[in-house]
Amino acid sequence: MSSEVVRYRLEDETAVVTIDDGRANALSHAVIEGLSRALERAQAEARAVVLAGREGRFCAGFDLKVMTASPRECRVLVEAGAHLCLRLYEFPRPIVVACTGHALAAGAVVLTSCDWRVGPDLDVKVGLNEVAIGIALPIFAMELARARIATHRLLEATAHARIYSPREAAQVGYLDEVVPAAQVLDTAKARAAELGALRDPGYSYTKQLVRRATVRAIRETLEEDMDRIG
Repeated sequence: MSSEVVRYRLEDETAVVTIDDGRANALSHAVIEGLSRALERAQAEARAVVLAGREGRFCAGFDLKVMTASPRECRVLVEAGAHLCLRLYEFPRPIVVACTGHALAAGAVVLTSCDWRVGPDLDVKVGLNEVAIGIALPIFAMELARARIATHRLLEATAHARIYSPREAAQVGYLDEVVPAAQVLDTAKARAAELGALRDPGYSYTKQLVRRATVRAIRETLEEDMDRIG
């Protein structure tokens, strides 16, 4: 499967899904739809997924052109992003991120939605910067951050809009390991192969149990969350 912004290839039993919009790798409708199709295919034919950006960019957040077009268009895009993050978070196969560069705003939320996150030893930025530009975090983003960010760093990572280097991001909880930039994708593939060897129903059911409370909190507040954004 291939599109202008999302590419899919199957390597052995790992689905490698790459985002590249030629710019900042923003979460646009096209990217969200492409990722949704890729996940559907991966669930049918892969044991694990690697989600990658391109060199220097993982994801810069929601598409600002849509976000500033109108309240209605903003709501529709953010709601689509919320459902994508939930799908990533609940996905029954392991998802490993090859965080190839900057991961800001919704890009950082995607990091909190996936299972294992490999980052580059580069001067790139990772974090939730919404409050710094006068935007409150959506509830779904806060709940995912709460589940993955170290408790004693949660306030600074969210309300204080702290942005981190990859090594700092690993200490806080956005990333799980940091390697030389040239090794990010290969390391992510190796981790995906290791996790993909874990068999069901043990893996998928246990993952569901671990994440059930967060999923419930997001689903119960999603309409309220989107009404506030709209």
